[in-house]
Amino acid sequence: MPEGIHRTTGRWKLGLFLTLVTTVMWTVLPLGLKILLEAMDPVTITWYRFSLSAAVFLLILARTGQLPVIRGRNRRVLTLLAIAGIGLYANYLLFLFGLDRVTPGAAQILIQSGPMFLLIGSLFIFKESFSTVQWIGFGVLIVGMRLFFNQQWDELFGGFGHYTAGAVMILLAAVVWAAYSLAQKQLHQTYTSAQMLWILSAGAVVAYLPTANPATITRLSPTQLIILVLCGLNLVLAYSAFTEALRHWEASRISAVLSTIPLLTLGLLELCERWFPDFGRSEGLDGLGWIGAVLVVIGSAQCALAKREQPAETGS
Repeated sequence: MPEGIHRTTGRWKLGLFLTLVTTVMWTVLPLGLKILLEAMDPVTITWYRFSLSAAVFLLILARTGQLPVIRGRNRRVLTLLAIAGIGLYANYLLFLFGLDRVTPGAAQILIQSGPMFLLIGSLFIFKESFSTVQWIGFGVLIVGMRLFFNQQWDELFGGFGHYTAGAVMILLAAVVWAAYSLAQKQLHQTYTSAQMLWILSAGAVVAYLPTANPATITRLSPTQLIILVLCGLNLVLAYSAFTEALRHWEASRISAVLSTIPLLTLGLLELCERWFPDFGRSEGLDGLGWIGAVLVVIGSAQCALAKREQPAETGS
């Protein structure tokens, strides 16, 4: 095997368990964030989440003697850190601003375009290539999104209203997430995942502080305060589980499992509305909408699991 190529440990059961932990975390996250948005602005929510993340990773890295060094790094590393930071910070804010305008289910469907943008970016930056099956999966995902939003189609394209603005913000969040992921992929040669998350979290605390309003935490109810803490821990646990899963299981299989998140979120919303009538956040999908949601998952999984075509070898 070529030097520098990552190999998994083969402990697929542990990898699957960690992937399921990540899936659960990312399934429930939009619901918690939606509740917090009723009492706190997106910038402040994000600032608190990154503050908790920075504190946790600082303790872990300090205890293990692995605090990263930034000063003295070459221009390439610093540029990649800047791209990753801007991409991650913009992703969190755009997703929250979008979530404030659309339902959690719609947000999860739209954010599925993120891995697609990542794959497209890899085509140009890493000279990777799509297989025919992946292109079909990409088409299935697009069709699925069209069917999912069949009830909101006129609202989406009838003018740049509240819902349309939210959808555009979620799509932009997916684009900048892809930019973050492409930069992070290169930074793995310099930093561990925990080191990168601490650097980026600490940077976010500084970057968001001028526009955040930390004092609004005093207006939160006890339930909202608990949800804020859980959303902060969600960032730490989900990304830690996801990163560790990559050590034990193939990335394509992890991505395939994670692609089920939109369906799980939609199902959870339906249950919440049934058990708590005042919850009021169900998507209210018709038959075509549910078919579309299933197609989005199938398309995402197909792109993740299908093998990419290898470029043809040229002989002399």
